[in-house]
Amino acid sequence: MPLITVIPGDGIGPEVTEQALALLDGLGLDLSFDVLDHVNAGTFLATGCALSDDDLARIRRSDGALLGAIGDARVAGTRYARDVLLRLRFELDLYANYRPAQLLHDRLSPLRDPDRRAIDCVIVRENTEGLYTDIGGALRPGSTAEVAIDTEVSTHLGVSRVIDFALASATRAVCMVDKSNAVPNGGRLWQQCWLDATAARPDLATSHLYVDVAAMRLLSDPTAFDVIVTNNSYGDILSDLAAELAGGLGTSASVNLNPQTGFGLYEPVHGSAPDIAGTDTANPIGAILSAALLLERVGHPAEAAAVRTAVRMAVAEVRCTADLGGRLGTKAAGEAIRAALH
Repeated sequence: MPLITVIPGDGIGPEVTEQALALLDGLGLDLSFDVLDHVNAGTFLATGCALSDDDLARIRRSDGALLGAIGDARVAGTRYARDVLLRLRFELDLYANYRPAQLLHDRLSPLRDPDRRAIDCVIVRENTEGLYTDIGGALRPGSTAEVAIDTEVSTHLGVSRVIDFALASATRAVCMVDKSNAVPNGGRLWQQCWLDATAARPDLATSHLYVDVAAMRLLSDPTAFDVIVTNNSYGDILSDLAAELAGGLGTSASVNLNPQTGFGLYEPVHGSAPDIAGTDTANPIGAILSAALLLERVGHPAEAAAVRTAVRMAVAEVRCTADLGGRLGTKAAGEAIRAALH
């Protein structure tokens, strides 16, 4: 029986996670859950540690983890989020961030041309290197002479394995995105790994775009893309853009994955949204679609497909939260999806 760790987290995290768990429970599958509801900002403020070694050991023993959100305005700086999110990514080596973007309903697209609205692509983002490794520092901080340095890190191992994963994930085409015309050293490594990997996949259409051109192309015709693979920071930005083209961050799901071990950290992309926490207005779709990704990975692809169909039905019937044009609260929107599922 697969064991799933659940980390509801902060802000709206517990609210949307509750709806995802209710849906998973209703499917009657052979899943068990280990809920770590103490991994949150309250614990960090009280003890200085949000994710203990024991917590990490429990997560390691599971087959995957479902995360609500991490972030609290009471906590200054980035240490808390890094101690939870980056510790999980680095210690579990969750090097591939997989973010699908599929338009749930035509009315949700911000694009004028109906022939180019139907985005259905995946952003594969390298998840453990790049600019987010916290390598750098500051000289004379707080003064008018301050010098701040953040170092972008790319390794042959990190780049080649995420490109390999992207190629394995594609059905028709992969586009590699970089800025090698302006970032020559990392760009050279990405280009070489890309050429080496694509030589072994003549069955796929492969292409390369600079990141600024890729952003423009996503806006002008998102239907042109199947899978995009890129580094940590570019993937962060492009995947948020793709999410907006698919209906907004409230609908966006993701998994931080180690394809070799099969372990994944599944989470909605929207963050903790403390301004609406406790108001029953958060959109649960991102969490529910993250649960669908989890189902797929633990051996229940038919149920995952059924969940996605139920989400689309509820959205089409405008049985959803206000950000998608509906009038339902978080709980009622979750109930509407479960009703469509059954």
